[in-house]
Order: sequence, then C-alpha cells, then structure tokens
Amino acid sequence: MKPDNWRCPKCNHHDFEVGQFAATGGGLSRFFNVQNKRFSTVSCKRCYFTEIYKTTASKLTNIFDFLIGR
Repeated sequence: MKPDNWRCPKCNHHDFEVGQFAATGGGLSRFFNVQNKRFSTVSCKRCYFTEIYKTTASKLTNIFDFLIGR
C-alpha cells in the first residue's frame, strides 16, 4: 500500500517505488559477511532522488542469512 500524500522533496513529483537492501556492520559481522543492517528505500520515479530508512531485522533472519551465505 502506497501513501497518497508522498511527494518527492527534490522535484515535488508524487510517483515513487519502494525497495530494500541489506549491509554488513563492522567487526565479526563483516568478517563472516552477515547482513545484519536492513534498510528500506523510497525512490522518485522522475528524478530518482532516494530516501533511505533503517529497518530492523529479526535474529532468525540474521541466522538464516549467515547459514546460506548471503
């Protein structure tokens, strides 16, 4: 579900897409390549301006990522 009132802060366009990505932290998580940082993105479809929001990942997701080598 997309919010009806979102506007790009750069070009004021209202059409956007949502994405996600994961990243490693520091220390042992970097050494073992555990993607324990999760982010959601909102990108304007006109000018491609992107806002990044930190989200939480469950411990089960982190363990699963470690086991399959993501």
